[in-house]
Amino acid sequence: MSLTPAPAPFTADDYRARMARATESAAAAGLSGLLVAPGPDLVYLTGYQPTAITERLTVLVLAAGQEPVLVVPKLEASDAEHAPGAAALTLRDWTDAVDPYALTAPLLAPSGNAGSPQRFGVSDNAWALHLLGLQQRLPETSFAALTEALPMLRAVKDEHELARLEAAGAAADEAYTEILKVRFAGRKETDVAADLAALLIKYGHSQVDFTVVGSGPNGANPHHEAGDRTIAHGDMVVLDFGGLKHGYGSDTTRSVHVGEPSADEQRVHDVVREAQRAGFEAVRPGAACQDVDRAARAVIEEAGYGEYFIHRTGHGIGVTTHEPPYMIEGEEQPLVPGMCFSIEPGIYLPGRFGVRIEDIVTVTEDGGRSFNNTAREMAVVE
Repeated sequence: MSLTPAPAPFTADDYRARMARATESAAAAGLSGLLVAPGPDLVYLTGYQPTAITERLTVLVLAAGQEPVLVVPKLEASDAEHAPGAAALTLRDWTDAVDPYALTAPLLAPSGNAGSPQRFGVSDNAWALHLLGLQQRLPETSFAALTEALPMLRAVKDEHELARLEAAGAAADEAYTEILKVRFAGRKETDVAADLAALLIKYGHSQVDFTVVGSGPNGANPHHEAGDRTIAHGDMVVLDFGGLKHGYGSDTTRSVHVGEPSADEQRVHDVVREAQRAGFEAVRPGAACQDVDRAARAVIEEAGYGEYFIHRTGHGIGVTTHEPPYMIEGEEQPLVPGMCFSIEPGIYLPGRFGVRIEDIVTVTEDGGRSFNNTAREMAVVE
């Protein structure tokens, strides 16, 4: 078993720099600042993840000309004080007897342009309850979802983030290598899914997010959840699995076959493998996200399976397994070094089988580099 040492934790200075960049990016996007609720954006910017998400308001306020402020319920203030990025923050706590929106509203006051309308970016997972509470007290202030207003907030990774993603990818590869040794035929999908989850944990994952095991006709559903179907000899099996290691995501897919595949099954797999390769070869600085999708999709369409490729080619990955940028037609965001995302074309034949092959890649100065390096040829299992 190959295990790499845990990387050094991010420091308060790391989080301070992230918050400064986020504030600058918000200003460049025409925003007065950001309101960040508990979730991946808050973890990325401060290292703070509340132990429980409740109806009580917790929000990070980032605005030009003022220090970052984290508004937290008093009963959670002690946890917040020990967050990795706490030293870069001002904490402002409140009790249940206080109106948290009245407490927070002054932090959103104009800075520099008194009286001008304010517009704040809001993290996508903020509760409507909290946003409406702030709107009631600041009727002249408008709000925009961060995915729309600042989609690249977490998209470009630094060297320390890249190292974590590489380690997560390598751990997922180890799990795949070992799962090929177990018996598939005669076992339920849930049995193999449990094996995959255990292997991810064995190789250092702290969290397993998903273990898709789609056998036979179930493989034609891209998001099939492992069920009670018994895997049989002659089945194609889609294996898609991942989670978090050192706080960053893994996500890989390989399609295996129980016993020797038919000529038709082999052809479909070969087409998907070629499409995945074409998508990877389209990765380079300056190319648009949609170029990756177009390159992979063109191979599948030319082979006559275009109508059976029913999802985007890829998604970003970082502190969550799905985040911007997205490799999809119409996304003209240019690729830049440090971006990380999946390339995962697939063909799904209803009632028969599905095939998907997925790697996580990062953009380099002269192309792309894959964090998943197991064989992409179809593996035959027992």
